[in-house]
Amino acid sequence: MFAAAIWFVLGLVLLALGGDSIVKAASGLAQRFGASPFVAGLLLVAFGTSLPELVVNARAFAIGAEDLALGNAVGSNIVNVGLTLGLAALAAPLLVRARVLSPLLVLLAVVSLALIVFGLDGVIARWEGALLLLGFVGVLAFLLRAARREAEPVREAIAGYAMTRTGLFLNVLRVVFAGVALYYGARWIVNAAPVLGAGLGWSPLLVGLLPVAIGTALPEVAAAVVAARRGQGDMVLGHVIGSSLFNLLVVVGGMAALRPIALPESFVKLELPAAIAFVLVLYPMLRGDLTLSRREGGILLVAFVGWVVLELALIGA
Repeated sequence: MFAAAIWFVLGLVLLALGGDSIVKAASGLAQRFGASPFVAGLLLVAFGTSLPELVVNARAFAIGAEDLALGNAVGSNIVNVGLTLGLAALAAPLLVRARVLSPLLVLLAVVSLALIVFGLDGVIARWEGALLLLGFVGVLAFLLRAARREAEPVREAIAGYAMTRTGLFLNVLRVVFAGVALYYGARWIVNAAPVLGAGLGWSPLLVGLLPVAIGTALPEVAAAVVAARRGQGDMVLGHVIGSSLFNLLVVVGGMAALRPIALPESFVKLELPAAIAFVLVLYPMLRGDLTLSRREGGILLVAFVGWVVLELALIGA
């Protein structure tokens, strides 16, 4: 088990390095081939940090560890709101200026509810997975259109996020490095996680929900705290909402579109409702003064800890 823990940590390090490299490469190449810094930044803010989770889930799905992949996908959403936003707001209150984020938060709750409905029969069918993927196309189109109406300071901040060197050779090297790092990082995590779970007496679903979801989110948590201290509340919340939508629409939807996914009963009764509950708690916090205060960050963090304790308490139930 000790060796598995070492491989798991090494895998997390490679994922963090590979994720950072592929984000920079994507931004540099997109701008080199004609995308504006604003469009590149918008897509990176919304979906760029989801790539490590996507690679881990693709690896897990490929070897038949679907419960691990499902746990990671939905667990990452709870970690995004409870842990990432909670710690970021504790570091510094998050001022949210981007108007597009409120409807995206509502969409996140709707998509989570749709997954519960899809899973009432215990399976997400291939057509339901395809519908989720189609929903991602719709979200992407809405985001690109609505974000153009944002105030100029918001647009400038988003464009600034994408600023990186655009040299072709450098960015090809970034892609190659990212591909190797993400491949081996995902492989080591997916191979080590079941061993850790067996040693702790945890199911693959719980391993995906807790150590994998929390571990893969740690680089994003650190980046969110730094961004909060710089006054970049839009970036922090954009990462959280965009990543969460990507996990449900593309990761879960993509897996189901390839082959039907059996949902554990607890997934429909506990984990997905918990994900919706975190969104419902967050929404009124942002509707008033458009600021996530330290007190509200503390509430999110306490709720996250409570969810972890509940999951652990249910192991022996």
